[in-house]
Amino acid sequence: MNKALLLIDRGSREPEAKEELSQLCAMIRDQSKYAYVDHCFLEVIPPYIEEGISKCISNNIDSITVMPYFLYPGMKLKDSVKKTARFCYDKKIKVVITKPLSYHSTLELLIRDRIHSAREKYNVLLSNDKCDILVIGHGSSDRSARTAFVHTVNKLKPDFRSVTFCFLELDEPRISNGIDKIISNNPSTMIIVPYFLHKGAHIKNDVIKDINSALQNYDLQNIEVHVTEHFGADQKLAELVLERAKEAEGKVD
Repeated sequence: MNKALLLIDRGSREPEAKEELSQLCAMIRDQSKYAYVDHCFLEVIPPYIEEGISKCISNNIDSITVMPYFLYPGMKLKDSVKKTARFCYDKKIKVVITKPLSYHSTLELLIRDRIHSAREKYNVLLSNDKCDILVIGHGSSDRSARTAFVHTVNKLKPDFRSVTFCFLELDEPRISNGIDKIISNNPSTMIIVPYFLHKGAHIKNDVIKDINSALQNYDLQNIEVHVTEHFGADQKLAELVLERAKEAEGKVD
Protein backbone atom coordinates (compact mmCIF):
# COMPACT_ATOMS: atom_id res chain seq x y z
CA MET A 1 0.00 0.00 0.00
CA ASN A 2 1.33 3.44 -0.96
CA LYS A 3 0.94 5.89 1.90
CA ALA A 4 1.30 9.66 1.97
CA LEU A 5 2.06 11.91 4.92
CA LEU A 6 0.58 15.39 4.69
CA LEU A 7 1.28 18.19 7.16
CA ILE A 8 -1.41 20.84 7.55
CA ASP A 9 0.00 24.13 8.77
CA ARG A 10 -1.97 27.29 9.52
CA GLY A 11 -0.22 29.26 6.76
CA SER A 12 2.03 32.32 6.48
CA ARG A 13 2.94 34.76 3.72
CA GLU A 14 6.54 34.87 4.91
CA PRO A 15 8.80 32.80 2.60
CA GLU A 16 10.89 31.58 5.53
CA ALA A 17 7.89 29.77 7.01
CA LYS A 18 7.24 27.85 3.81
CA GLU A 19 10.95 27.05 3.47
CA GLU A 20 11.05 25.64 7.00
CA LEU A 21 8.10 23.38 6.22
CA SER A 22 9.80 22.19 3.03
CA GLN A 23 12.95 21.40 5.02
CA LEU A 24 10.93 19.50 7.62
CA CYS A 25 9.17 17.45 4.93
CA ALA A 26 12.56 16.59 3.44
CA MET A 27 13.76 15.34 6.84
CA ILE A 28 10.63 13.20 7.22
CA ARG A 29 10.96 11.86 3.69
CA ASP A 30 14.56 10.78 4.35
CA GLN A 31 13.63 8.97 7.56
CA SER A 32 10.45 7.20 6.51
CA LYS A 33 8.97 4.88 3.91
CA TYR A 34 6.14 7.13 2.85
CA ALA A 35 5.70 7.24 -0.90
CA TYR A 36 4.84 10.92 -0.73
CA VAL A 37 5.43 13.63 1.92
CA ASP A 38 4.23 17.20 1.59
CA HIS A 39 2.60 20.12 3.36
CA CYS A 40 -0.39 22.37 2.79
CA PHE A 41 -2.12 25.24 4.56
CA LEU A 42 -5.40 25.79 6.36
CA GLU A 43 -5.56 29.44 5.31
CA VAL A 44 -3.59 32.54 4.24
CA ILE A 45 -1.82 31.09 1.18
CA PRO A 46 -2.11 28.03 -1.10
CA PRO A 47 -1.76 25.14 -1.41
CA TYR A 48 -4.85 24.73 0.76
CA ILE A 49 -6.07 21.43 2.23
CA GLU A 50 -8.04 20.42 -0.85
CA GLU A 51 -5.03 20.91 -3.13
CA GLY A 52 -2.71 19.14 -0.70
CA ILE A 53 -4.94 16.07 -0.60
CA SER A 54 -5.46 16.15 -4.37
CA LYS A 55 -1.68 16.16 -4.91
CA CYS A 56 -1.39 13.10 -2.70
CA ILE A 57 -4.07 11.31 -4.71
CA SER A 58 -2.38 12.24 -7.99
CA ASN A 59 0.75 10.42 -6.77
CA ASN A 60 -1.13 7.09 -6.73
CA ILE A 61 -1.63 7.07 -2.99
CA ASP A 62 -3.89 4.49 -1.32
CA SER A 63 -4.14 6.25 2.03
CA ILE A 64 -3.12 9.56 3.58
CA THR A 65 -1.89 10.17 7.09
CA VAL A 66 -2.61 13.80 7.94
CA MET A 67 -0.72 15.64 10.67
CA PRO A 68 -2.35 18.87 11.91
CA TYR A 69 0.93 20.74 12.41
CA PHE A 70 -0.18 22.90 15.33
CA LEU A 71 1.30 23.54 18.76
CA TYR A 72 -2.12 23.95 20.33
CA PRO A 73 -5.45 22.06 20.29
CA GLY A 74 -7.41 25.21 19.40
CA MET A 75 -9.95 26.32 16.81
CA LYS A 76 -7.50 26.25 13.88
CA LEU A 77 -6.75 22.60 14.62
CA LYS A 78 -10.44 21.74 14.71
CA ASP A 79 -11.03 23.53 11.41
CA SER A 80 -8.21 21.63 9.70
CA VAL A 81 -9.50 18.26 10.92
CA LYS A 82 -13.07 18.97 9.78
CA LYS A 83 -11.99 20.12 6.32
CA THR A 84 -9.66 17.14 5.89
CA ALA A 85 -12.25 14.56 6.94
CA ARG A 86 -14.94 16.05 4.74
CA PHE A 87 -12.76 16.32 1.62
CA CYS A 88 -11.32 12.81 1.98
CA TYR A 89 -14.81 11.39 2.48
CA ASP A 90 -15.95 13.09 -0.72
CA LYS A 91 -12.93 11.74 -2.60
CA LYS A 92 -13.37 8.27 -1.09
CA ILE A 93 -9.73 8.16 0.00
CA LYS A 94 -8.66 6.48 3.24
CA VAL A 95 -7.36 9.01 5.76
CA VAL A 96 -5.81 8.80 9.22
CA ILE A 97 -5.58 12.00 11.24
CA THR A 98 -2.93 12.25 13.95
CA LYS A 99 -2.83 14.20 17.17
CA PRO A 100 -1.26 17.67 16.97
CA LEU A 101 2.14 18.47 18.46
CA SER A 102 0.77 19.43 21.89
CA TYR A 103 1.25 17.41 25.09
CA HIS A 104 4.54 15.85 24.05
CA SER A 105 7.87 16.00 25.89
CA THR A 106 9.62 17.04 22.67
CA LEU A 107 8.20 20.54 23.02
CA GLU A 108 9.83 20.95 26.42
CA LEU A 109 13.11 19.65 24.96
CA LEU A 110 12.91 22.17 22.12
CA ILE A 111 12.52 25.03 24.58
CA ARG A 112 15.50 23.74 26.54
CA ASP A 113 17.52 23.45 23.32
CA ARG A 114 16.74 27.06 22.38
CA ILE A 115 17.71 28.26 25.85
CA HIS A 116 20.96 26.30 25.70
CA SER A 117 21.80 27.71 22.26
CA ALA A 118 21.13 31.26 23.44
CA ARG A 119 23.32 30.74 26.50
CA GLU A 120 26.17 29.63 24.27
CA LYS A 121 25.63 32.36 21.67
CA TYR A 122 25.58 35.17 24.22
CA ASN A 123 28.12 33.60 26.59
CA VAL A 124 25.75 33.52 29.56
CA LEU A 125 27.88 32.61 32.55
CA LEU A 126 25.18 32.17 35.18
CA SER A 127 23.88 28.65 35.77
CA ASN A 128 20.30 27.78 34.80
CA ASP A 129 19.06 28.13 38.36
CA LYS A 130 20.14 31.77 38.30
CA CYS A 131 18.34 32.58 35.03
CA ASP A 132 14.76 33.78 34.58
CA ILE A 133 12.80 32.41 31.62
CA LEU A 134 9.89 34.02 29.76
CA VAL A 135 8.09 31.82 27.23
CA ILE A 136 5.88 33.67 24.73
CA GLY A 137 2.98 31.81 23.16
CA HIS A 138 0.72 33.04 20.39
CA GLY A 139 -2.49 33.06 22.42
CA SER A 140 -5.94 31.71 21.61
CA SER A 141 -9.56 32.25 22.60
CA ASP A 142 -9.80 28.47 23.04
CA ARG A 143 -8.97 27.59 26.65
CA SER A 144 -7.65 24.16 25.70
CA ALA A 145 -4.82 25.89 23.82
CA ARG A 146 -3.79 27.77 26.94
CA THR A 147 -3.92 24.59 29.02
CA ALA A 148 -1.62 22.74 26.61
CA PHE A 149 0.86 25.63 26.51
CA VAL A 150 1.01 26.03 30.30
CA HIS A 151 1.44 22.26 30.66
CA THR A 152 4.67 22.43 28.66
CA VAL A 153 5.96 25.62 30.29
CA ASN A 154 5.48 24.22 33.78
CA LYS A 155 7.88 21.36 33.00
CA LEU A 156 10.73 23.90 32.97
CA LYS A 157 10.17 25.31 36.45
CA PRO A 158 12.39 22.97 38.52
CA ASP A 159 15.57 23.99 36.68
CA PHE A 160 15.43 27.80 36.49
CA ARG A 161 15.21 30.71 38.92
CA SER A 162 11.77 31.49 37.58
CA VAL A 163 9.66 30.52 34.58
CA THR A 164 6.90 32.84 33.36
CA PHE A 165 4.58 32.64 30.37
CA CYS A 166 2.74 35.28 28.37
CA PHE A 167 0.97 35.69 25.03
CA LEU A 168 1.35 37.81 21.94
CA GLU A 169 -2.41 38.24 21.51
CA LEU A 170 -5.90 36.88 22.30
CA ASP A 171 -5.07 35.90 25.89
CA GLU A 172 -3.54 37.25 29.08
CA PRO A 173 -0.96 38.00 30.37
CA ARG A 174 0.55 39.86 27.42
CA ILE A 175 4.26 40.27 26.71
CA SER A 176 4.54 43.53 28.68
CA ASN A 177 2.96 41.84 31.70
CA GLY A 178 5.34 38.90 31.49
CA ILE A 179 8.41 41.13 31.30
CA ASP A 180 7.12 43.27 34.16
CA LYS A 181 6.64 40.19 36.34
CA ILE A 182 10.20 38.98 35.79
CA ILE A 183 11.84 42.38 36.25
CA SER A 184 9.92 42.91 39.50
CA ASN A 185 11.82 39.84 40.75
CA ASN A 186 15.21 41.55 40.23
CA PRO A 187 16.69 39.20 37.63
CA SER A 188 20.30 39.08 36.51
CA THR A 189 19.64 37.26 33.24
CA MET A 190 16.32 37.04 31.40
CA ILE A 191 16.03 34.59 28.52
CA ILE A 192 12.95 35.04 26.31
CA VAL A 193 11.73 32.06 24.28
CA PRO A 194 9.29 32.61 21.37
CA TYR A 195 7.12 29.46 21.37
CA PHE A 196 6.47 29.56 17.64
CA LEU A 197 7.02 26.99 14.89
CA HIS A 198 7.97 29.29 12.03
CA LYS A 199 9.73 32.50 11.19
CA GLY A 200 6.50 34.14 10.14
CA ALA A 201 5.33 37.71 10.57
CA HIS A 202 4.83 37.27 14.31
CA ILE A 203 8.47 36.31 14.85
CA LYS A 204 9.92 38.76 12.34
CA ASN A 205 7.89 41.73 13.53
CA ASP A 206 5.22 41.48 16.22
CA VAL A 207 7.00 39.58 19.01
CA ILE A 208 10.22 41.59 18.75
CA LYS A 209 8.29 44.85 18.56
CA ASP A 210 6.34 44.06 21.73
CA ILE A 211 9.47 42.91 23.58
CA ASN A 212 11.38 46.06 22.70
CA SER A 213 8.43 48.27 23.57
CA ALA A 214 8.11 46.66 27.01
CA LEU A 215 11.84 46.78 27.76
CA GLN A 216 11.99 50.53 27.08
CA ASN A 217 10.22 51.08 30.39
CA TYR A 218 13.12 49.72 32.44
CA ASP A 219 16.72 50.46 33.30
CA LEU A 220 18.50 47.35 32.03
CA GLN A 221 22.06 48.26 32.99
CA ASN A 222 22.34 45.33 35.40
CA ILE A 223 20.16 42.87 33.49
CA GLU A 224 21.12 40.67 30.56
CA VAL A 225 18.19 40.10 28.19
CA HIS A 226 18.47 37.54 25.40
CA VAL A 227 15.88 36.27 22.91
CA THR A 228 16.20 32.71 21.61
CA GLU A 229 15.35 31.36 18.18
CA HIS A 230 11.92 29.94 17.38
CA PHE A 231 11.54 26.18 16.73
CA GLY A 232 11.98 26.15 12.93
CA ALA A 233 12.88 23.02 10.96
CA ASP A 234 14.23 20.81 13.72
CA GLN A 235 15.11 17.13 13.65
CA LYS A 236 13.21 16.61 16.89
CA LEU A 237 10.05 17.91 15.22
CA ALA A 238 10.50 15.51 12.30
CA GLU A 239 10.77 12.63 14.75
CA LEU A 240 7.70 13.84 16.65
CA VAL A 241 5.64 13.97 13.44
CA LEU A 242 6.64 10.41 12.59
CA GLU A 243 5.83 9.24 16.12
CA ARG A 244 2.37 10.79 15.95
CA ALA A 245 1.81 9.23 12.52
CA LYS A 246 2.84 5.76 13.69
CA GLU A 247 0.63 6.08 16.76
CA ALA A 248 -2.45 7.05 14.69
CA GLU A 249 -1.86 4.41 12.01
CA GLY A 250 -1.45 1.74 14.69
CA LYS A 251 -4.98 2.38 15.89
CA VAL A 252 -6.56 1.61 12.52
CA ASP A 253 -4.31 -1.19 11.17
